[in-house]
Amino acid sequence: MKKLLLSLTYTVLTLSCVATEKPQLNTTKPNLSTSSYGYWQQHVSYTMEIDMDVDTYQYEGKQKLVYTNNSPDILTRVYYHLYFNAFQPGSEMDVRSRTIRDPSPKIADRISKLQPDEIGYIKVKSLKQNGRVISHETVGTVLEVKLDQPIQPGESVTFDMDFDAQVPVQIRRSGRNNEEGVALSMTQWYPKLAEYDDEGWHADPYIAREFHGVWGDFDVKLTIDKDYVVGGTGYVQSETNTKKGKKTIHFKAPNVHDFTWAADPDFIHDTFEMPNGPKLHFYYKKTLEPQYLENWKKLQPDTAKLMTYFSEAIGEYPYDQYSVIQGGDGGMEYAMCTLITGQRNYGSLLGVTAHEMAHTWFQFLLATNEAKHEWMDEGFTSYISTLAENELSSNKSDNPLSYTYRGYLALANSGYEQPLTTHADRYRYNQVYGAAAYNKGAVFIAQLGYVIGEENLKKTIKKYFNDFAFKHPKPMDFIRTAERVTDFELDWYLIDFAQTTNTIDYGVKSVEGNTITLERIGLMPMPIDLSVTYKDGTTEDFYIPLQMMRGEKPTSATIINDWAWAMPTYTFNAGKAIKSVEIDSSQLMADVRRENNTFTVE
Repeated sequence: MKKLLLSLTYTVLTLSCVATEKPQLNTTKPNLSTSSYGYWQQHVSYTMEIDMDVDTYQYEGKQKLVYTNNSPDILTRVYYHLYFNAFQPGSEMDVRSRTIRDPSPKIADRISKLQPDEIGYIKVKSLKQNGRVISHETVGTVLEVKLDQPIQPGESVTFDMDFDAQVPVQIRRSGRNNEEGVALSMTQWYPKLAEYDDEGWHADPYIAREFHGVWGDFDVKLTIDKDYVVGGTGYVQSETNTKKGKKTIHFKAPNVHDFTWAADPDFIHDTFEMPNGPKLHFYYKKTLEPQYLENWKKLQPDTAKLMTYFSEAIGEYPYDQYSVIQGGDGGMEYAMCTLITGQRNYGSLLGVTAHEMAHTWFQFLLATNEAKHEWMDEGFTSYISTLAENELSSNKSDNPLSYTYRGYLALANSGYEQPLTTHADRYRYNQVYGAAAYNKGAVFIAQLGYVIGEENLKKTIKKYFNDFAFKHPKPMDFIRTAERVTDFELDWYLIDFAQTTNTIDYGVKSVEGNTITLERIGLMPMPIDLSVTYKDGTTEDFYIPLQMMRGEKPTSATIINDWAWAMPTYTFNAGKAIKSVEIDSSQLMADVRRENNTFTVE
């Protein structure tokens, strides 16, 4: 395998958040009228009672789930995710990690070595539909359920389940006793109903990547050792002491598509008040070394600045709290919070917080299917978090995304690239997945600014959030939003950059006197920004619109005739003797071979 120089900051986060009082939620329900005609999405309400034994890492659960079928289809089956079953020898996650050419070091062969008291599991003991026992079968990380009665369009049904579970040793995202000593990182820990949409069921096995969930409400009562400090996705309704040295914490989390919690007896819990904004919560171990404790204090006002940046650049954060919690195996986003490892230098701590917080918008509010459209999740997040970090930096870069572009260009020139339509679990190499999801996904949105203009991109992002928050948008929803903002035709951009591995390669073929000839070498079409320096020392910028785009971005450059994609060359007269020519001096077009973008007359 060629060495891929993939400039990838691979951050994967995990957890949740808590408030010590019950604030008023300003979250709104989806405005379905703003989406395409006929849009619908399912709804679920969870009520759970959980009893955790912190000595054995086992817990018992009772779950009542009210599922509303908003689809036009009759459902004869449903499916639940049992994510903890991945952490067993012989699971798909285990085998895939031991057979892929470049396994994640976080997993490697660790699952295969787990002992019975170290594995994870969720065992369903009983399941009823509207009070009647129904048949079910556990198949790896998925519970297959044959319904007693089909669920009709518009009907709501109630499922009652009893289950037992065990928290695995910390390996990937979830688990107990991570490398920094956090006791419980409880992500993807409960039987979670799979999503059903206009493409059918999404009962994906848990192999490596991330998630897709049904929008709904959670009411969770967690009973745990009274000495543990707990952060969770929802708002705390009450906390009461119970028998045998335990306490019960009651959470409610409205209008989210997951629920996560973390717990440790040594957590410090700080809060930071934002003017006219959510309350920020920070959970981190008091046993950290002094420099790391100082970093967690320093992080708090900077997290407020990040929150402000994202709310202004994308759309207002709709919940009343957000938490940053130490735990997990790196960094992972969840509803209303994130879980990150905490023993980092400050730059790393701020960077991972910025990335995972940005996921609140590009995944937990704009809830794309991460298995199918991972680049909209990771790429859009990488784009906006990079800009946010640059904004907070005292040494700002004129092109903060240059590192990201280099990562994509390395991938595009490697011979190993797969299209962004590849299912997240089915990339040939982990490195290829990382460069595609993070780097190429970020370049997709950044380069769109080159195509339609930066101001139009800013408007597109805000309209996209306004129209699709609390829904499950797809790639076409984003590109159609850009079309509505600009009145351009942009399907070609989505097709070539996201659905193929076609590359951009434009070059200066020749310069003779006043005449410039450009050539298209790669298959992907693009409009062209061209900078010309004349022999008299003056300069002029030209803009060559792409004919199939049916429009022109706002520009101060001299606009000349359209370039039709099928024409391999384009020639025009600049009017004066030319000294040098450069295609895309901004370097915001992801041209895979920049050496032919410039030409100097000798």
